[in-house]
Amino acid sequence: MSTTSCSASGLTGSQSVLHGVTEFLAYRLGAEEYGIDIQKVQELRGYDAVTAIANAPAFIKGVVNLRGIIVPIIDMRIKFNLGDPVYDQFTVVIILNISGRVVGMVVDSVSDVITLTPEQIKPAPAMGTAVDTDYLMGLGTVEDRMLILLDIDRLMSSAEIGLIEKLAA
Repeated sequence: MSTTSCSASGLTGSQSVLHGVTEFLAYRLGAEEYGIDIQKVQELRGYDAVTAIANAPAFIKGVVNLRGIIVPIIDMRIKFNLGDPVYDQFTVVIILNISGRVVGMVVDSVSDVITLTPEQIKPAPAMGTAVDTDYLMGLGTVEDRMLILLDIDRLMSSAEIGLIEKLAA
């Protein structure tokens, strides 16, 4: 799979949503469609073998060397307890740049970039998703599609994952 680069800015996901139209990268995990702020995405890569790290949690698949940078790789299907992952030609690693730290996130597939206005983002319900609502920005709706919008900054800085320093409150 070819590598696609995306530019980043200094706004966090929730800040950029408040300022109007926001673009989200849409991806699938199991039967659900998720979205993350495109500004956090550095590039997309096909899934390659990783170097396992001893005693790491199961959802941390290992690390890869990305042009001289050691990047931890998190399998989101394992993290969200969505069954055993299957690595095939559709499996994608989303390389994220969060607070200057580079992290890879394995997802089942990536579909497209969706533009949402604040009116298209609804508050997340308290139940019905594998994701703790603390890590949700809301639910994005476009025609008959619904995306679970993740606050990737919060998720990656959570105590459980702990790959990114805690963000200032």
